Amino acid sequence: MTFYSEFLPNTRRASYSLASQVLFQVPVQLVAFHQLAFTTKEMKSSFLLLTALVGVVVATPTPRAACTSPVKLSGNPFQGRTLHANSRYAGEVNNAVAQITDSTLKAKAQKVASVGTFLWLDTIASISTFEKYLTETQCNEIFGVVIYDLPGRDCAAKASNGELAAGDVSTYQTKYIDPIVAIIKKHPEVAIAAIIEPDSLPNLVTNSGLATCQASASGYRQGVQYALKNLNLPNVAMYLDAGHGGWLGWDANLQPGAQELANAYKGAGSPASLRGFSTNVAGWNAWSKVPGEFENTSDGQYNKAQDENRYVNLFGAALASAGMPNHAIVDTGRNAVQGLRDAWGDWCNVDGAGFGVRPTTNTGNSLADAFVWVKPGGESDGTSDSSAQRYDSFCGLADAFKPSPEAGTWNEAFFEMLLKNAVPSF
Repeated sequence: MTFYSEFLPNTRRASYSLASQVLFQVPVQLVAFHQLAFTTKEMKSSFLLLTALVGVVVATPTPRAACTSPVKLSGNPFQGRTLHANSRYAGEVNNAVAQITDSTLKAKAQKVASVGTFLWLDTIASISTFEKYLTETQCNEIFGVVIYDLPGRDCAAKASNGELAAGDVSTYQTKYIDPIVAIIKKHPEVAIAAIIEPDSLPNLVTNSGLATCQASASGYRQGVQYALKNLNLPNVAMYLDAGHGGWLGWDANLQPGAQELANAYKGAGSPASLRGFSTNVAGWNAWSKVPGEFENTSDGQYNKAQDENRYVNLFGAALASAGMPNHAIVDTGRNAVQGLRDAWGDWCNVDGAGFGVRPTTNTGNSLADAFVWVKPGGESDGTSDSSAQRYDSFCGLADAFKPSPEAGTWNEAFFEMLLKNAVPSF
């Protein structure tokens, strides 16, 4: 199994670098000794003396060549590829490392920078750096990107409301999707996994009574179909977001949810690049837990998707019946610790959480292509400041970590908590 990045994405690429990041907070890539070859005993002795003086040598990947020909994805796009560890998240982690004084925790934190994580394009402005991160991707990697800027985004929440007004489909198409597509077309040699608009269609299934979601519904459907149609490229594998088991897994929501996603797929012309659906994005649900975290509650009998494994099977079957591809990817970035939430719907900065299983294709479920890290662990879900304009009451609940900054802003204390509670540990 090749898609695993707990230590090195591919041990065949291992070389060595001085652990200057520990001592001097210099990014480890800047001082890497790639493909060391000692031509004399003196050179080798000098290197060994140097490393002894520094005190520690750590493994680091050697840069690889990009693909020389266009990529055409088929089947599980993660099979044989490592999820790319983009330098944006690595930079956030490296900055966090510099603030940690405990040497053991610091060493663990450094390893997080090498874990493959999705890049979120959550504003039009964020597209300006997309190509930079995309072109870092090498031939045996796959780049993960989240498409996330629908007009009236997150109609049922306040913490992550988008920049585009409800119904502004034209701007979404021409200023957001079209530039992203143009960049991807320039780089057909890069394999890409794209998650399409987290929470959007699930909101239309369960929150249709809210005025904000009613105002956004038409724009959501038009926008998602436009994204699916235009991102239908040979080197792209798309996963349309389906919430999680505690959202669309309820008996009353499974079929309507599957039909909503299938309608988008068919409305976009049944794009060949759509592989299936994403689940647990930025979420906390366990992959496999019996009984589930909320299985023994008074209404647990009405939801058979009590963990994400069962949800993938149930929702996947419903999608197949509705005529849509049904393979899944599951966000395991922050789901290591269970039993923390007071209610299944508590989604904001869950206190006591830990980093979960690192990206891998070893899921044990033929419908689940991979476990992936989608939400960058350490970035906030929303502010706990009740006076803030974007304050959402879920971020002030008893089971939410406090204090927490605005959504997307780094929270050092939360990152260190995730690290300490990681399963498996770093």
